[in-house]
Amino acid sequence: MTDDTTAPAMPTDTPLRTLLVGAQMLFVAFGALVLVPLLTGLDPNVALFTAGVGTLVFHAVTGASVPVFLASSFAFIAPIQSSVESFGIPATLGGMLAAGLVYVLISQLVRLKGTAWLHRLLPPVVVGPVIMVIGLALAPVAVDMATGQTSETIGYGRAITLSMASLLVTLVLAVFGRGLIRLVPIMGGIVTGYALSMMMGVVDFTPVREASWLALPEFTAPTFHWAAVLFMIPVAIAPAVEHIGDMVAIGSVTRRHYLEKPGLHRTLLGDGLATCTAALFGGPPNTTYSEVTGAVTLTRAFNPRIMLVTAAIAIVLSFLGKLGAVLQTIPAPVMGGIMTLLFGSIAVVGMNTLVRAGSALTASRNLVVVSLILVFGIGGMQFGDGQFTLQGVSLAALVGIGLNWVLPPEPEA
Repeated sequence: MTDDTTAPAMPTDTPLRTLLVGAQMLFVAFGALVLVPLLTGLDPNVALFTAGVGTLVFHAVTGASVPVFLASSFAFIAPIQSSVESFGIPATLGGMLAAGLVYVLISQLVRLKGTAWLHRLLPPVVVGPVIMVIGLALAPVAVDMATGQTSETIGYGRAITLSMASLLVTLVLAVFGRGLIRLVPIMGGIVTGYALSMMMGVVDFTPVREASWLALPEFTAPTFHWAAVLFMIPVAIAPAVEHIGDMVAIGSVTRRHYLEKPGLHRTLLGDGLATCTAALFGGPPNTTYSEVTGAVTLTRAFNPRIMLVTAAIAIVLSFLGKLGAVLQTIPAPVMGGIMTLLFGSIAVVGMNTLVRAGSALTASRNLVVVSLILVFGIGGMQFGDGQFTLQGVSLAALVGIGLNWVLPPEPEA
């Protein structure tokens, strides 16, 4: 990777171009950005607000040197859904605030000790299956939504039509789309499913009519519940590891080594503080965004100031009450169809992590680690009861880390 002196030349950034490209970046991120709150019961307007504020926090920490926009991480969807069901939204937000503080702690350890300890603590044999658990743990929820099990007014026939139409458009755009179209498959799937829903007459526009044009987002303050905190903290592992890959990817596009300048510790700190900020207002966790990396590649929008414009637009849109109301009228089967692809794709990322590591999965040590992570995480194993319960992805992550720590390495062949 080359240094800053050989970075690609930026196109001339006039104020109008900066505004238009900034708006385009938000369009690219919009579908995935609002998907997380819609699936987890959080307010989409708050998610827009916290994505904008979180991006500004990130750029303040990193000196506005990295062209990224922060938004909701898919890795948190399944854990948030499960936590909200068990502990409620305020307690879940407290858990997410704690997860953000884990980011902050990791950033300081990276600053003091480098990254070698992180790779020893979280090798692919742990990270890969944990990511797979994140994707597959709530796969039945996606199927229930897709088949109309969660919708009292939409029968199976209409539900499966909506979900499969949304899924089909999403995968066609993801596989066959070109240019910017390929970066908005979720947006395309949602728009298609929503249009079809209106044609079927299953969309209730009452909330839209009752909503104000301008309204303060429904901010929610976090509360702290030990079980929710213990449940959410290990979930920060996957996005933290993914963040390193995102920084390498955007650096390869702009030909700058962001792991050295501003430094991985600063970018991790920016992510962590952005996630803490989001939790304080009631938004989902923030992290760097792969869709925006793709948009930067296509548009050569290497100037980080463009992302500040994107953040400002997101904050302004968060005060449009009718926008949030429209988003909340999207029928569950539409979201369910997209979730079936989304959760599966997260699992494939975890599988790819294992494959790229080249580890022999049938070796006794690796077999034990991977097997127990998968079964404990997907099967619903639970340790403890009451306030100190460990289950799901949090339990799977801790079991994987513990086994990797205590089991002796495989003997050399």
